[in-house]
Amino acid sequence: MSAYNWGDLTIGRIPLREGFVATESGGDDRSLDLEGQESYPPLTRAQVIARHDGINSLTPGQCIPVTWTDKPERNGYYAVKSAASTYTEYRTEMVTADWKVSLDRIGSDAETDLQSRLTGAVRLNDFSLTGERWHAPPIGHYGYYTGATNPTTMTRTSADGTITVYRGVPANVSPRWGCPPTSYLNGRVRVTTTSGQEVYGVDVPLATTGWSLTNGLVNVTWSASGGGSLDVQSYTGGVYRSKPWAVFSASGTQVIAWDGATLLRNDCEMCILRLTKGLSPGRLTLDLTLRRGSRFVEGYMQRNTSADELKVRLVTAETNVTALASGGYVTATSNDSDGNRFAAGSARTFTGHANGGVVRTNVTTLDFWLGAVAGGGSAVSGDAATDLRNQYIACMPEAVYGVRR
Repeated sequence: MSAYNWGDLTIGRIPLREGFVATESGGDDRSLDLEGQESYPPLTRAQVIARHDGINSLTPGQCIPVTWTDKPERNGYYAVKSAASTYTEYRTEMVTADWKVSLDRIGSDAETDLQSRLTGAVRLNDFSLTGERWHAPPIGHYGYYTGATNPTTMTRTSADGTITVYRGVPANVSPRWGCPPTSYLNGRVRVTTTSGQEVYGVDVPLATTGWSLTNGLVNVTWSASGGGSLDVQSYTGGVYRSKPWAVFSASGTQVIAWDGATLLRNDCEMCILRLTKGLSPGRLTLDLTLRRGSRFVEGYMQRNTSADELKVRLVTAETNVTALASGGYVTATSNDSDGNRFAAGSARTFTGHANGGVVRTNVTTLDFWLGAVAGGGSAVSGDAATDLRNQYIACMPEAVYGVRR
C-alpha cells in the first residue's frame, strides 16, 4: 500500500500512487487517461527518479498490464499511446515527478490473449545442433496454446515461485496464453541498480559496481569478492548459490572493474545489459542477456582488435572434462557442496578451460553461456547440461503482444 493509505497503481512494472480519477472515453477505441504525482518525501529521491524515467520509457503501441488497488474493475491490458513526466527538484527540500499517461484498453485477461512472437533462427553453431525451442510465460499464466501440436512442460522453482517452461515449442508458431494482470510481473526479468532500486527503462545510468540482473533462477552481478569479474548465482534449495567467473580480454588480462554499464533491452521477458571496458586503446564490450525462465545467462564478448585469447572461466577450479567442448559445452564431473554442477558453453568451436570455462584464440568475439545444472547428477529432464546447451542454441527473441480472443 502506498504511503498515507493511498491505493497502488501499477503501469507495466512501474509502481505509482493511485489517484482519484481515471478518465475513460468510448468510440473507436476505449481510451484511458491517467495522471498523478510522485514525490520525495515520502518516497526516496532514487524512487522518484526511477518512476519518472520509467514513465518516459513507455513505448507507443507497447502492451502492458495496468492494475489498481481501489479500481480493480479497470484492471487489464492496455496499449500505450503517449507518456510524459515532468521532473522538478526543489534543492535540498523536495523532488517531484508529475506524470501523464494515455492508454487504449485492449481488454481484461478474460478477453485478451498474450501472444509471444518467437522470431529469428536457431543460433548459428559449429556442432550441427538444431537445439530445443522453449518458452517461459509469467508465473500464474494459463491456457497456453500452440495450435495442433502441444509442447511438453517442466517446472523450475525460482525465488519468485514455480515457473513453467514449455519445451519443444513448434516452429513457426506464436504461442498464445492468458494471464491475470496482477500476475504478469511474477517471474519477470529485472535489473536493479544501487541500493536494489529496480530500473524501469533503458535510458538510465547504471552504477558499474551496483547492478544486478535476475529472473528468480539466475542472479548475475559484478563480483565484489572472490577475484572474479562476474558472480553468476543459481537459485537452488531456497537460496542463491554463488560462483565467481573471471573474464579475460586477452591472455593474462582479467577484467576486474568495468568502466560502464548500460541497458540495451529491459522487458519482463528479456533484458540485455552491456558492460564496457577500455583497453587503452580500444575497448571490450560484454553483452549479458537473461530470459524469463532460463537457467543460464548468455554472454557476447567483443573487442575491436583480435585477441590472442578471449576467455571466461571459473575463479575456483572444478574438475571437468574439457573434451566435452567438442559437443558445445563443459560441465563438472561431480556435484559441488550445494548439490549442483557448473555448466558453460558456446555456439562456436572453443577450448575448455581446466578450471571450467570457455576459451577462444585469435578472435574478436566470443559467445558463451554460464549456468548451473540444478540437482547435479540427479538433474531432472530439461535441467541437464546437454538440455541447457540445446536451449541456448535455440533461444528465440520474444516480443509480447495483446490480442482479443
